Amino acid sequence: MPSFTYEYPRPAMTVDIALFCIRDDILNVLLVQRGKEPYLGEWALPGGFVNLDESLGSAAARELEEETGIKEVLLKQLFTFGDPGRDPRGWVVTVSYYSILYQELQIQTGGGSDANQANWFPIDKLPPLAFDHDKILFCALKKIRNNFEDTIIEFDLLPEKPKSNSLQRLYEIVQSKKM
Repeated sequence: MPSFTYEYPRPAMTVDIALFCIRDDILNVLLVQRGKEPYLGEWALPGGFVNLDESLGSAAARELEEETGIKEVLLKQLFTFGDPGRDPRGWVVTVSYYSILYQELQIQTGGGSDANQANWFPIDKLPPLAFDHDKILFCALKKIRNNFEDTIIEFDLLPEKPKSNSLQRLYEIVQSKKM
């Protein structure tokens, strides 16, 4: 059987997740503290390498659960980041995902993960981020602000529907402005 390999460099593939939540009327994002080099001890978006036998969406869900304990979240694909040098380990392309939660979910750092801990951070009080995660986060924030009407679709999945004044307040928090 002929081989279909090519003599081109092959990048590694990762997924990164920007998960937003409203806490105390403030927009927050979930970050993990890295437990391994590179960027040991620094904060980053949850994420990691895609296994050979899994889809990108499955990898994003798996990494989110391993690093934070959060599962069954509707993740939407955001953008692909592939600038050379974005990761000191080599050429690594990442497919980013995002979601916004109406209700805060309990977080925990999963066993066997490369994250030391996970925590919610107010969007206006972020620590310095590892890799190019500030660019990914900015892109995700811009997406939810520009397409807010699309992001509230997942509220249909909630057992208790938010009231219209709750949606107005949510809109004001996400947009950082009064309606």
